[in-house]
Amino acid sequence: MASVVAEVRLWFAPERLRTEGDTPDYRFSLANERTFLAWLRTAMALVGGGFAVDQFLPGTGRPLRLALALILLAGGAMCALRAINHWMRCERAMRRGEDLPVSRFPVVLAVAVGVVALLMVIVAAFGWGG
Repeated sequence: MASVVAEVRLWFAPERLRTEGDTPDYRFSLANERTFLAWLRTAMALVGGGFAVDQFLPGTGRPLRLALALILLAGGAMCALRAINHWMRCERAMRRGEDLPVSRFPVVLAVAVGVVALLMVIVAAFGWGG
């Protein structure tokens, strides 16, 4: 638990990473930052999609519509938090000269978005839940 708290504290004081290892090539740090920003764009799209589902599927039953919206909103929140964590882990690995960290999160996110999209197609096409 203490290591998790230390990791989260590092999110708000990234300059402390400079005490670890050597400064990586700036191109790699900038690529890491672009990846971070891509994750944030994905998170914002999921949040926007959650609000859109709630607003633009009015013929759908409230429980189903709310469930789909909440799944997308939770996915957006998780994606934003994962973006911070992944950026930090990659930056640390580059400074230490280690392999970049691997993650199952992109696969889980892709499957979850695919399932929600399929459910939304079914709901929109057949009007289920209304």
